[in-house]
Amino acid sequence: ITEVLSPDDVDKTAEVADILQIGARNMFNYKLLQKVGKTDKVVLLKRSFSATIAEFLNCAEYILKEGNKKVILCERGIRSFDAEFTRNTLDLSAVAVLKKESHLPVFVDPSHGTGRRDLVTPMSKAAIAAGADGLMIEVHPRPEEALSDGFQSLTLEMFVRFMEEIKPIGKVMNKKL
Repeated sequence: ITEVLSPDDVDKTAEVADILQIGARNMFNYKLLQKVGKTDKVVLLKRSFSATIAEFLNCAEYILKEGNKKVILCERGIRSFDAEFTRNTLDLSAVAVLKKESHLPVFVDPSHGTGRRDLVTPMSKAAIAAGADGLMIEVHPRPEEALSDGFQSLTLEMFVRFMEEIKPIGKVMNKKL
């Protein structure tokens, strides 16, 4: 489902949300970007699966120029030629570039970036090593019953193991986990 969000929904959402997430399908929704730019909420901007890094940074500028300096960039994978094995190509080189070209924090979403729960841990380790400031990990108590994206969601037990596995990488990279 491709849902274009309305700027009219921002105020009501901001009343109850701690963070406003602009999903990949809405990255180019300039009116929405301008509206969240007028809020005082943290905005997590996800990169569109077809966006260049320059386009991603330019969309962040739409938010910043409206006065909201609380923007987090989120790499979540770009369109791939190999959908048989992964949902997207998780562009970890973008993390290093974004860290160099911007002052904004950079998160990585390996759940959407790969579409496979078995790749979440290794890609998270690589994201931390590439300089990511944070990770977005999908977790569900019963992924087989999830209404969407169950195949990329970790179980609660898997998440506990995941946290233990990434700690050594975080320590090496001086990241608090």
